[in-house]
Amino acid sequence: MIRTLTYQIHSDAQTVKQFLSAQGFSRQTIIALKKQSESILVNEIRVPVNHVLHYGDTLTITLSEIHSSEKILPISLPLNIVYEDEDVLVLNKPADMPIHPSLNNYENTLANGVAFYYQTQNSPFVFRCINRLDRDTTGLTIIAKNRLSAGILSEQMSRREISREYMAIVDGIGLPEHGTINAPIGRADGSTIERCVDNRNGEHAVTHYQVEKINPSRNLTQIRLRLETGRTHQIRVHMAYIGYPLAGDFLYNPSVTTSATGKSTDNEAVICPDAYTISRQALHAQKLSFTHPITGEPLVFEAPLPKDMERLLGEQVL
Repeated sequence: MIRTLTYQIHSDAQTVKQFLSAQGFSRQTIIALKKQSESILVNEIRVPVNHVLHYGDTLTITLSEIHSSEKILPISLPLNIVYEDEDVLVLNKPADMPIHPSLNNYENTLANGVAFYYQTQNSPFVFRCINRLDRDTTGLTIIAKNRLSAGILSEQMSRREISREYMAIVDGIGLPEHGTINAPIGRADGSTIERCVDNRNGEHAVTHYQVEKINPSRNLTQIRLRLETGRTHQIRVHMAYIGYPLAGDFLYNPSVTTSATGKSTDNEAVICPDAYTISRQALHAQKLSFTHPITGEPLVFEAPLPKDMERLLGEQVL
């Protein structure tokens, strides 16, 4: 995939390296540019990164990647593309789709589908996901389309400049109208998957919630959540911690049992018999707000609540 950027220089006495650093180019990206021929041009002439720029110069940068991500098989999978330009791809991920390939999930991931999408365009593509979602969490996720946008978006994420809002349906009613959960999260003893609130060794984690709807007849509450941090299973752990676990959450909701094997796996989750069930944790990444990594334009995207969560909550709500 090739991305060409053109800059008009409006000041004197700075090097190409200094200028690019001010535009958000990381040290690694600048090093990669140095290794590629014709990647840095000033007035259409190749120059080194220590070249001094002058007022009126035209600086042209070409980001080029000729190899796709290794070990990601291009597989034809449905993709719900919400937005795409030369630098960013925003997708609405369905349930039962991991983000990255892993053991027993080599061909059913978002990465596989994106790899196929760009293969059909004869465009090499390195998969770089900025905000990861659990396998059965639906909703919006950002894919960076080049090294520069990935670096800038990752910095935005680390500085908490990417706003993420989720919708969830939890078991129980009676939650205060809004609240903040500030409880550190760590790995549960003896598990490579499960997390828990760990006040001694856990990492800082903060979740804000707002009650949206209540269905007393089904003992369910729909809430909107905003994350300050991005710990693994953060929403699921925090809501279970305060006594309102996500509906359908096989890992953290006591009302959800496992199959006869006695094992808790994504494929074996079974809800206790009930008139209203869902086969996954009722969690949806509904809204993303961030600054475009190249243009600086504010971007806001929303994805409607999926059908299974709509059916679960029902129509008779307060």
